[in-house]
Amino acid sequence: MTAPSIILSRPQLGENIGAAARAMANFGLDDLRLVAPRDGWPNEKANHMAVGAAFVNEKARVYQTLEEALGDLNLVYATTARDRGTTKEVLTPEEAAKRLRKAAARGEKTGILFGNERAGLDNDEISLTDAVIMVPTSEFTSLNLGQTVLVTAYEWLRAGDCTPPARIEHGPYHRKPTREEMFGLFDHLERELAESGFLYPPAKYDTMVRAIRATVHRAKLTYQEVQTLRGMIVALVKNKHRVRK
Repeated sequence: MTAPSIILSRPQLGENIGAAARAMANFGLDDLRLVAPRDGWPNEKANHMAVGAAFVNEKARVYQTLEEALGDLNLVYATTARDRGTTKEVLTPEEAAKRLRKAAARGEKTGILFGNERAGLDNDEISLTDAVIMVPTSEFTSLNLGQTVLVTAYEWLRAGDCTPPARIEHGPYHRKPTREEMFGLFDHLERELAESGFLYPPAKYDTMVRAIRATVHRAKLTYQEVQTLRGMIVALVKNKHRVRK
């Protein structure tokens, strides 16, 4: 699937172009198109700001007119921070990303157009596009160029991302414990509880043990947490106390 091209129309500061390139690289975009950049191209300040994403700048193509930059694209959305009085459909970044992905799946080439830092896109530029993207904001609506590229690029990635909404990192200490390690915790805990007299009376011993094991299971402990609990049991049994400083 071909990712959208990012088109910057008449960008002014190299730093903002670099910030846009960095945002693109973060979210899987690499086709940067520049229309008449004010300070020329290549731009050292753009590479400075891009840091590890300088490869996006190196691939960037420069055009003299917007029509040339958009010429090979089938679907283009324009970004704007305010209502321009046009009759075009206004999309959120989320909805735009979904539509861009559907178009890309059909084999279409797509793009997202951004205006310059001072005035954004004018109505003539917007008229060359299919719809408008507006980023929902609070009372202060102004986003800089890099921020706007980042928001739209993030939504593009998120629209096709399969990352679960919540997960537990599973490094060597965060892995799920084995049954043997869980059995060791149960034996350790139940032995000390029995010796302390907690598991009383004898007639309720089995019921209490099962309840304790069920409680531990619900905690979904990691390997490290199992080891920590066993260390806590040892410390309590030995009546260890650390001196507070």
